[in-house]
Amino acid sequence: MFQIFTGIVALSSLLSFLNRKLFKLPDTIGVMLLAIIASLGIGIIGWVDQEAFKSVCSVIETIDFRTILFDFLLGFLLFAGAIHVNLHSLIEEKGPVLIYASLGVLLSTFLIGSLFYFVAGWVGLTIGYTYCLVFGALISPTDPIAVLALLKKAGAPKDMEIKIVGESLFNDGVGIVVFISLLTIATMTGGEGVEPSHIFREFAQEAFGGVALGFVLGFIGRFFLKNTFDSPIIAVHISLAMVMGGYWLASILHVSGALAMVVLGLMFGNYLHKSCPSEPLKAHMNTFWKVLDEIFNAILFVLIGLEIVSLEFQTDFLVLGVVAIVIVLFSRYVSVLISNLFLRKEHRSDLKKMAILTWAGLRGGISIALALSLPEGEFREAIIFVTYCVVVFSIIAQGLTIDKLVIRLLKTN
Repeated sequence: MFQIFTGIVALSSLLSFLNRKLFKLPDTIGVMLLAIIASLGIGIIGWVDQEAFKSVCSVIETIDFRTILFDFLLGFLLFAGAIHVNLHSLIEEKGPVLIYASLGVLLSTFLIGSLFYFVAGWVGLTIGYTYCLVFGALISPTDPIAVLALLKKAGAPKDMEIKIVGESLFNDGVGIVVFISLLTIATMTGGEGVEPSHIFREFAQEAFGGVALGFVLGFIGRFFLKNTFDSPIIAVHISLAMVMGGYWLASILHVSGALAMVVLGLMFGNYLHKSCPSEPLKAHMNTFWKVLDEIFNAILFVLIGLEIVSLEFQTDFLVLGVVAIVIVLFSRYVSVLISNLFLRKEHRSDLKKMAILTWAGLRGGISIALALSLPEGEFREAIIFVTYCVVVFSIIAQGLTIDKLVIRLLKTN
C-alpha cells in the first residue's frame, strides 16, 4: 500500500507540473483532467496488450479510495478549508449557510432520490427506493475547491463566495451523516418498516455529536496555541496532532469527524485572524495548511481520474448517468430556491445568484468515496458509474465555465 501511495503522490506532482506548464487550468481541474486522459491511455493499452492492461487495472483496483479519503485525507482537507475561512463573515451569512447545508441537503437528497428512482425504472434498472435515496444523499454534498479561485477571478460578491464555501464545509458533514443513516436503514431493513425516530437518532448522534466534539477540541487547541505563540513549529505540530487525534476520537465516539474538523478549523482560524499576537505563528500555520491542502487535493483528484479504469461500463448505466446530471442540477436549483424562502429578505438571492449557486455546486471526491463504500449488491455498480458521470461533468463542465457565468450574469470584470 505504501508503494502505491508513493506512486500516487509522484503522479500527482507530475500532473500538477504538466498542468501548470502546458494547460494552465485551475490546479484540481487540470490534474483530474490529465488523470482521466491517463486512464483513457490505459484503456487504449488494453487494445494492444491485454496482459499489461490487466496488470495496471489490478494495481488500480487495490487502491482503497474510500479508506484513503475518509480515514486519511478528509480530516485534513476539511480542517485546512475551515482554518482559512473568515468566521466573522461566515457568521454574517450564518442563515443561508445553515439553511443550505441542512434543509438544502435534505431536500436535494429527497428530490434526487425520487427522480432517480423513476428514471432508473424507465431505463430498465430496478433500484430500490431506499438505495435511490442513498444515492441522493451521497451526491448532494458540494465541493467548492475547484471553483473558488475562479469565483474570485470573476469578481463574485463576497457574500456569495462565503455562502458557497460555508455551505460546502458543513454540507459535507451533513451529507455524510444523512448517507450513513439511510445506508444503515437500507442494509438493516431493506427499506421496509423504516421508523423516522431511528433516522433522527442516527442523525442527531452523528451531527450534533460531531459539532460538540469540534467545540471541545477547539477550546483545547486554542489553549495550546495561546501558550505556544512564540514557538510556531510546536504550534503547527499541535494543530496536526489535534486534527489526527480528533478525527480518530470522532470515529471512536461514533460522531461526525467531518463536522468536528470543520468546527475545529473555524475556531483555530478565528484565533489566528483575530487574537494571535504572533505574525510568525500566523505565517507558519497558514503556509503549512495551505501547502498540505493543495497537495492532498491534487492526490484526491488524481485518484478520481484513475479510478475510472475500474468502472463497469454498460449502455444503460451511461444513459442513466447522463439523465442523472440533469436531475442533480435541477434538484440543486429547486433546493436552493426552496431554502431561499426560509431566509430573511436581506439574505435571499435573486434568480441570477441562484443560478450561480446552482452551477457552482460541484460534486467531488466525497461523493465518489461514499459510492465506493456501498456494500456489494445489485445496485452498487450502477450507482458508482452514475456518481462518476455526475462528478466528472460537474468538475470539468461546471468548473471551467462558472467564472464566465458569473461575469455574464453579474456583469463583473
